[in-house]
Amino acid sequence: MACAGSRKPSTPKFSVVDDAGRTVGLSGSALRVVSLAPSSTELLFAVGAGPQVVGRTTWCRYPAAALAVPVVGDGLDPNLEAVAATHPDLVVLYRSPSNGTAITQLDQLGIKSVVLRQDLLVDVARDARLLGTLTGHQVAGDSIARLLDSLSALPAAAARARVAIVVWDNPPIVIGGGSFLDELGRLAGAQNVFHDLPQASATVSLESIASRNPDFIAVVDDSSASNTPSFARRPEWRAVPAVRAGHIIHLPGTLFGRPSPRAAEAVAAYARLLNGTK
Repeated sequence: MACAGSRKPSTPKFSVVDDAGRTVGLSGSALRVVSLAPSSTELLFAVGAGPQVVGRTTWCRYPAAALAVPVVGDGLDPNLEAVAATHPDLVVLYRSPSNGTAITQLDQLGIKSVVLRQDLLVDVARDARLLGTLTGHQVAGDSIARLLDSLSALPAAAARARVAIVVWDNPPIVIGGGSFLDELGRLAGAQNVFHDLPQASATVSLESIASRNPDFIAVVDDSSASNTPSFARRPEWRAVPAVRAGHIIHLPGTLFGRPSPRAAEAVAAYARLLNGTK
């Protein structure tokens, strides 16, 4: 992804409003950034701010260059001592109730933080703009945002299959209409049978999955198509016709495990997987 080089903002001070409604003001571009969400880490590298990232979570593994960045713990309930030791200008957190204490403690330590929502493609587009502004890469951030906005505005592809996306098995948790995975499927031709649920994900019963009778169960993992998810081998899951038939779609975790600027690539990969089911 092309990027603008690091540069100082045109005014001595600037501020943005994050996805928690907080005004985040900086006196200049953040040159030392700790990212506590894999999606944010990928975005920072995509806008050209990779050299400015001085801390990441255990789960921030893309792009490969991110692996050279020191780990400061998990994204939720982070190790604040490890974060502070990096002397960051800015800490990027995922919007979650679990991060409320960390945000308060960072404020008490005088460390600036920005909270980002990362459920839908429109969220990723907004995040690209915010992170581009905060790190001095506004042109690249705007470019990524425009691509994502254009993608999310496309009409749904003709439905090739009805799919239930299972992200946890006990109890069953499925993807609803509030997730980027629902959007990627819509663009690729997968009709999410739980699209009517407004949440990004929701706990449902096995009976509900069976009654909605999807053509395929989709799982996000890095297994090959020949590997059956462990839950699909359990007797109770045999109540789902798609499981009995072995109709499982594996969405690679490296591409589908988080919302990212590679959304167009993910849509193309999803469409190929759907074509391969016929």
